[in-house]
Amino acid sequence: MKIQKKFGIIIKTLRNEKGISQETLAFDADIDRTYISDIEKGNRNVSIEIIERLANYFHISVSELLKKVENYGK
Repeated sequence: MKIQKKFGIIIKTLRNEKGISQETLAFDADIDRTYISDIEKGNRNVSIEIIERLANYFHISVSELLKKVENYGK
């Protein structure tokens, strides 16, 4: 599975665990809502800046977020 797809699954999982919509995540993390949708579908190769915004939003480090992606499916 491509890393973009894994990243999207992790972001969707974290978002669902918080019980928030894509719109809420997008607004609070200052990311376009359609971009969040594309991330969750695995259609975006996100920048390190977006990764940092998402990690900050979920109150985890960038390395912790990437570790979740790395370990997905293991």
